[in-house]
Amino acid sequence: LPGAGSRAPPRRAARSPRRPQEKVSCGAGAGAMPGRGALCLGLLLHLLLGCGSAQPPGSCLALCVCSEPARTVKCVNGNLTAVPPDLPPYVRNLFITGNPLSRLPAGAFPAQRLPDLSALNLSGNHLRAVEAGAFAALPALRQLDLSANPLAALSPQAFGAGGSPLEELALRGALRNHSVLPNATALLQSGVLRNLSRLELADNGLLLLPAGVFAALPALRQLDLSNNSLVGLRNVSFQGLGQLQSLNLSGNSLSVLRNGTLAQFRSLPALRRIGLARNTWVCDCAIEDLVAWLKESDQVEDKEALTCAYPDKMMGKALLKISSSDLDCSTPVDLPSQLQTSYVFLGIVLALIGAIFLLVLYLNRKGIKKWMHNIRDACRDHMEGYHYRYEINADPRLTNLSSNSDV
Repeated sequence: LPGAGSRAPPRRAARSPRRPQEKVSCGAGAGAMPGRGALCLGLLLHLLLGCGSAQPPGSCLALCVCSEPARTVKCVNGNLTAVPPDLPPYVRNLFITGNPLSRLPAGAFPAQRLPDLSALNLSGNHLRAVEAGAFAALPALRQLDLSANPLAALSPQAFGAGGSPLEELALRGALRNHSVLPNATALLQSGVLRNLSRLELADNGLLLLPAGVFAALPALRQLDLSNNSLVGLRNVSFQGLGQLQSLNLSGNSLSVLRNGTLAQFRSLPALRRIGLARNTWVCDCAIEDLVAWLKESDQVEDKEALTCAYPDKMMGKALLKISSSDLDCSTPVDLPSQLQTSYVFLGIVLALIGAIFLLVLYLNRKGIKKWMHNIRDACRDHMEGYHYRYEINADPRLTNLSSNSDV
């Protein structure tokens, strides 16, 4: 057709300039340069790998596993020494665990880059210092886990100067270095964490809790103090924790709970679960109030399993089965009168020892008198000898005599 014949020459004219380039193209045909095929293959792989390694905004990081549908990023055992600066902005749940991460400086999480981050797990790293402002740029943070880190410094301003939306804080095994306790207490008492509803302080080897440590946590519902070494709760106040529902005190060294502490438990209307297992209860007269409270209260979990640890005759006996006859507390012990009796007995013993000493002296009065005379004579002879030598040395006329004689 004339129309087809008229369109054919332009197509050949358009292809004709490219044909000379095909003589030097990648291939093994005639006109191809030796080794050109391998070179082009390398260039192709380089382009493919280069395109694959580029990280557009929102892509996952090296050493991390990301799930955009779940809005989760996990950087586990990745040998990270700092928080990755280019985390995807969609992340809500961030796990950075098992890394040699040693400190969180101010601005560790870039401001306005993680607006939706609500759960942050930093457990099992090597964190020793959390500095002021480390979490200040996380407006949606609700859960923070710092467990199993050897913290030595925890700034009271870690969440900034204003209030934090944090609701759950886990410090299990993170406060074993007790030098960090004053700063941790200051953080809890600062009022920044007024929204905190769950606090975990287990496995920290705590002997005593600082006074007023929970005073600024009015929203607290769950408090875990298990597996420490708490020996008493006298200086701990639970007043103001009107929403507290669960208190775990199991695995400590509590020997008794006093009336003041029991009265606080009774005054908390929402408290329904108290764990007291695995404590070293001493079943003497001081435990009567605790036993009476256990029998009337339904707040204690597995209270039937609570048993005596001391004394030996009561070891293994269930606290709920203890009666007044077992404790032999019919006659109250008056400590001041007991001390007074001890002092009287000590005075009698000392008087008896003094009388025996005087009796011995009296029976040996003759020997003692002779001994005293002998000592007196010996001292007199000794002093006369000193006096004689002094006179010789003081008289110049006798100086030569004393030097040439054996006197």
